[in-house]
Amino acid sequence: MTSLPAGAGPRCLDALNSVHATVYFAPDLGAELAAYGVEDPIAVYLACRAAPWGAVGAGPVTASFNGLKHELIARHLPALWRRVEPATVLDLRLRAVDALLRRCLGDEAVASTEMAEAAELALRAGEACGRRGRPMYSAHADHPVPDKPHLALWHAATLLREYRGDGHVAALTTAGLLGLDALVSHTASSDGLPKEFVMARHGWTEEDWTGAEERLRARGLMDGRGHLTDAGVRLRQDLEAETDRLDRAPYEHLGAAGVARLTELAGAFTATAAAAGAFEGVPSQATASV
Repeated sequence: MTSLPAGAGPRCLDALNSVHATVYFAPDLGAELAAYGVEDPIAVYLACRAAPWGAVGAGPVTASFNGLKHELIARHLPALWRRVEPATVLDLRLRAVDALLRRCLGDEAVASTEMAEAAELALRAGEACGRRGRPMYSAHADHPVPDKPHLALWHAATLLREYRGDGHVAALTTAGLLGLDALVSHTASSDGLPKEFVMARHGWTEEDWTGAEERLRARGLMDGRGHLTDAGVRLRQDLEAETDRLDRAPYEHLGAAGVARLTELAGAFTATAAAAGAFEGVPSQATASV
């Protein structure tokens, strides 16, 4: 097992996660599900990300997604599954991914040896992901790897993204910084998402937001202007370092050369997708928080 340069794993996942997340900001998913009466963007997101679990209710989704308000999730789940079965959603999701990647990358890139190489590397990294304590990863890992390389790459990117996300929720739990408190502290950080983006997608109210700020101030993590204190900055840094530690196994398994090559390939695909307009109107930090 080869030691990795500092930050190599997170940089690799940043590139891969953009490949994964593109579909959540494109119209393809919504178009596929609209035929089943699922038109609310939040319902589309919930259906497509929770479908690997089967016809699950709001409780496990609240626990594992972490950032969305429970009442928002319960407004859609489990009622949503009466309109469209989870297995159907998974089929529609892959169809949407196929259409999106072909549109944004082009048929030549989709069929390229580089795409096949990237898929093989990402899947190899995923071999080191364990299931225990990783509910989102484990649910997705129950489903087969698609045959086509571009879909296999998306599947592998999803597994690696959810594996890291599970670890991040574990780190947040240990720090006592869950739900909206985590979102507010992230928004106040130097690389945080805009408040308006978070509010629109996660179901929280201004009253909820104010309450979270008060809790953070009471812990000495936020000042009266809504900025993180030194203690708040250190906590966010510690959370990222712990998340990196919990996420290192896939990249150590792949090795330094493999990680560097996968980062290069995924980064090139992401750049092509961005040039094709895949992320128009989306904050640059948003793909990391899907």
